[in-house]
Amino acid sequence: MNRFVMAACAMVTSAAMATGPVWAEVTEEDLANDAASTGDVLTNGMGRDLQRFSPLTTLNRDNVDNLVPVWAFSFGGEKQRGQETQPLIHDGMMYVTASYSRIYAIDLETGKEVWQYDARLPEGILPCCDVINRGGAIYGNNIYFGTLDARIVALDLKTGDVVWNKKIADYKEGYSYTAAPLIVDGLVITGNSGGEFGIVGEVQARDAETGETVWTRPVIEGHMGTLNGEESTMTGTLNASWPGDMWKTGGGATWLGGSYDADTDTLVFGAGNPAPWNSHLRNAGAPTEGNTGDNLYAASRLGIDPATGEIKWHFQTTPREGWDYDGVNEVIAFTDADGNMKYATADRNGYFYVLNREDGAFIDAFPFVKDITWAEGIDENGRPIFNEDNRPGNPADSVDGARGEMVFASPSFLGGKNWMPMAYSQNTGLFYVPSNEWGMDIWDEPVTYKAGAAYLGAGFTIKPNYEDHIGSLKAIDPQTGEWMWEYQNEAPLWGGVMTTAGGLVFFGTPEGEFIALDDTTGEKLWSFQTGSGIVGQPVTWEADGEQYVSVVSGWGGAVPLWGGEVAKKVNYLNQGGTVWTFKLPEALAMAN
Repeated sequence: MNRFVMAACAMVTSAAMATGPVWAEVTEEDLANDAASTGDVLTNGMGRDLQRFSPLTTLNRDNVDNLVPVWAFSFGGEKQRGQETQPLIHDGMMYVTASYSRIYAIDLETGKEVWQYDARLPEGILPCCDVINRGGAIYGNNIYFGTLDARIVALDLKTGDVVWNKKIADYKEGYSYTAAPLIVDGLVITGNSGGEFGIVGEVQARDAETGETVWTRPVIEGHMGTLNGEESTMTGTLNASWPGDMWKTGGGATWLGGSYDADTDTLVFGAGNPAPWNSHLRNAGAPTEGNTGDNLYAASRLGIDPATGEIKWHFQTTPREGWDYDGVNEVIAFTDADGNMKYATADRNGYFYVLNREDGAFIDAFPFVKDITWAEGIDENGRPIFNEDNRPGNPADSVDGARGEMVFASPSFLGGKNWMPMAYSQNTGLFYVPSNEWGMDIWDEPVTYKAGAAYLGAGFTIKPNYEDHIGSLKAIDPQTGEWMWEYQNEAPLWGGVMTTAGGLVFFGTPEGEFIALDDTTGEKLWSFQTGSGIVGQPVTWEADGEQYVSVVSGWGGAVPLWGGEVAKKVNYLNQGGTVWTFKLPEALAMAN
């Protein structure tokens, strides 16, 4: 990796555009209306509630087989690896990030590059799970994106020139940043990555114009937040759920970014695994007097005031976490058939949760994968009913103290669902959840914290649960937990899902297929081979009465790096880096 990092350089190139954009300034109102607007895509998730639902119906079940490619754009060079990004669409331009902290502006009509920016990455960056980037955010006349050395950069939309470049955290300690930023009321809101290095998860808000920090909110109890340059309040209560000084290196990375619920004026962020993975070192094996052992607020969802950074509420999906079941998975706001405002989130631990949008209170939970061994279920308060014999053993109880008892746990630490975003259809009322059916042998080991070094205290080997498939896209009813249909895939699913009012569900596979399914039956209606594995996030928009769909193809991410037996099963897949753009020609829209 260092050879590629050393080759990285800061550069901006320009080219004349075939069609000159208007360069209209993006406002808070534009961001608020992004989900309903059909001519652009301004936010990650196609709306800050992350529903990934398009109201467009021009492309539908009856004519999707007429969808054709119109251009493909290659990121080029030797910097391939995983491409987990989501394109943004604005004023005749596409803005798309790429591996190794790159971003491109592409003319929508021609597919030609207008400008490119490559971050100047130092040697010694410590990305956990490939050199990916998941997208940017547009506001005013700028586009914002994060870099692998834990910085946030603002670029001019028209030229790609740097407006400001700010440090989120110290990459030498294991911090990085890969998520798409979130923008609310002129604030650029970011999380951080690096949970496997004993860092402390945090949410930060900056002034979009200047990049100056407005507030910070650590997500591990005992750490102090800030507001306008001054200390504000402590997160949680010191040592209420952490023993001794373990909270100082408690993990909880906010590495997937967050959503915004305008109805309750709440940011919702997830916090990752506590550090280290070895739960016995965190005194989480059994609660003690005066200490719950839950390790708050790791493996949790947090409701945060966007103006001050104060925590409004929390819900912890895996207290006393010991399997690397991060709590970062996206939280999607929706309104059910009875008009009740709810949140939905599909956790790495294999359970799909429904929460109240007013206070994050638990409503219901049900499995979305076939095999869950670490818990018998979820109780009426939303807490797991642990299978304690499925927790990795304490190394201190072993003969030599070098390794605790190994257990087979399912799902694997890569999750029933990892980072890959699900989608919600306002038409069907269903969630479309990309999941994986796999487990792991896992054991705990002694470990001591050292800044910039891995802080796991565990070993593992991932194994498929079934011979014929690992990936499983499921349509789930959030009212009942019923799986309405399932689409199985031989390789793991690792990319995002999009659904449309035209009755379609789009997603890609590591085998390179970009697929459209019927949203009510799961029937495959269309597919296109992109030439490399898809781990990106599709989007759709319309221009001049024609509907377009784009997705980025390029295999990589955590699976080939951490996947064990699973990685060997898919090691034939080709890397790449291409934006594919398709459209339904107006002449073919009524062909069927």
